[in-house]
Amino acid sequence: MTAVFALATSLLWGLADFGGGLLTRRIPALTVVVVSQTIAAVVLGAIVIATGGWSEAGPQLWFAVAAGVVGPVAMLCFYRALALGPMGVVSPLGSIGVAVPVGVGLMIGERPGLLQIAGILVAVAGVVLAGGPQLRGAPVQRQAILLTLVAAFGFGAVMALIAESSTTLTGLFLALFVQRVTNVVVGGAALAASVRRGAPALPEEGGMGVIRASLPALAFVGLADVAANGSYALAAQQGPVTVAAVLASLYPVITALAARGFLDERLRAVQAAGAGLALFGTVLLAAG
Repeated sequence: MTAVFALATSLLWGLADFGGGLLTRRIPALTVVVVSQTIAAVVLGAIVIATGGWSEAGPQLWFAVAAGVVGPVAMLCFYRALALGPMGVVSPLGSIGVAVPVGVGLMIGERPGLLQIAGILVAVAGVVLAGGPQLRGAPVQRQAILLTLVAAFGFGAVMALIAESSTTLTGLFLALFVQRVTNVVVGGAALAASVRRGAPALPEEGGMGVIRASLPALAFVGLADVAANGSYALAAQQGPVTVAAVLASLYPVITALAARGFLDERLRAVQAAGAGLALFGTVLLAAG
């Protein structure tokens, strides 16, 4: 079941990133984060009340709080790096955050077999190539590289933290709720600071009407992200973290394929090769 939950994670994260990317073309990125996570927090709050998840409160929730703090910071760094570009370098570099949960797995004594090691290497290479790395052209600003590495570490840290935040299903609902509330607080504070510096909180054209019209899409992004975190936690609890982390990190492939399917964006040859390698790596991991 580890592979099933981890692949579900990559699917959900990939679709959430695709939806979030489309929304940020019309709505400020911070607003997308705050509104989508607020919707997710409301839904999770109702689930926690219905399932009695409050009874699972304990010290492990601090892992969820930490994930809620790190997540928005990582996302903002990633958006800023994408703005500095070139995107063809930034996007693949963001996937190296998988090294964090894989390292955690190795530290706690996991020792993947030779077939799994081969699968990890092939899958990670596939993910990087699927992002369409820019091998020549415009120079990369040092700040963009630094921001991307910070974002990648943050994404990996969230994966490691959320996996430690609960041991039961009802406890997982509570942990995800706490993470989302923290996301909203941190993201809201960043949004308020941004507005004070003169940046807009609403779209320049359409204003609040655009937000209202986009609520279904914002809800999808927030809930898909929640579901991805939950399925990853289940994957990490039921099997090797090293395997779960790599399979969950295939989401850039999903994002690229979604862009191809919904926006008719053509995959570059290197991206198509990367998708194939990622799929082959997945087979090796599952076989191992």
